[in-house]
Amino acid sequence: IQVYGAMSTFGHSEFILEELEGGLVVGVCGEQVSCVSQGLVDIPKQLCIKYGRFAKHLDLNTNNIRALDGLQYFTNLETVVVDNNQITDEGFRFSVPLTNVMSLSANKNQITDLVSTVQKLKHSLPRLTFLSLLGNVACPNELSSRDKDEEDYRIYRLHVVYHLPTLNFLDSRPVSKSERLEAERVGKFTTVARPTDDNDDEDGTMNTASSTEDYSPLPSSKSTLLHPVRTGVCHYPSYVKHSEGNRFIRNNDL
Repeated sequence: IQVYGAMSTFGHSEFILEELEGGLVVGVCGEQVSCVSQGLVDIPKQLCIKYGRFAKHLDLNTNNIRALDGLQYFTNLETVVVDNNQITDEGFRFSVPLTNVMSLSANKNQITDLVSTVQKLKHSLPRLTFLSLLGNVACPNELSSRDKDEEDYRIYRLHVVYHLPTLNFLDSRPVSKSERLEAERVGKFTTVARPTDDNDDEDGTMNTASSTEDYSPLPSSKSTLLHPVRTGVCHYPSYVKHSEGNRFIRNNDL
């Protein structure tokens, strides 16, 4: 193991860098462990074994991690930073709840389904007070899509705050008292249910045979008409000269 000094990603504390087996470079400063820009696709087992028992702050920023399997071995973990990775909707599934984790920063990942992600966090991180999901499709704002606006983001916050009532800070700003009260009032109505398509086949694929046909409210052929069509001219007699309103019209007004 090679050891030398470096600067911390958690602050300006001096880190001791340790090079583990396979060339993995890990920064350690007290209870803080940093493994940044190492091209990781998962959390290495050797990282869990060596630092899992004492690390309280773990920074895995800028890797290619898709799931956080292995965090359960960090038994005292309180803060997790996994910005700029490839974490998906299934990436927050743990075998046991991480009851000590209070802060999770997962900006710029591949999280798309807000409903399922929030439910996983609710059960996996029951004491979460800080959460940031900026830059994910599941967090609808200008960072994730040009089609989203402030109203989309407001509804997103109400949904998250309602289902994660322990949160004090979400994304870039704290959860206000008025926001929490509104989330308690309308948060349960912010879940969008996807309707079942009646045209789906049993194998789950969509039957597009009928949907591709051009719709017309008219009968498909003349033979479907129940009665023959006739045309003609209808004459309606006019009795304007006997109208009551004409009593008030003088000759010089005509």
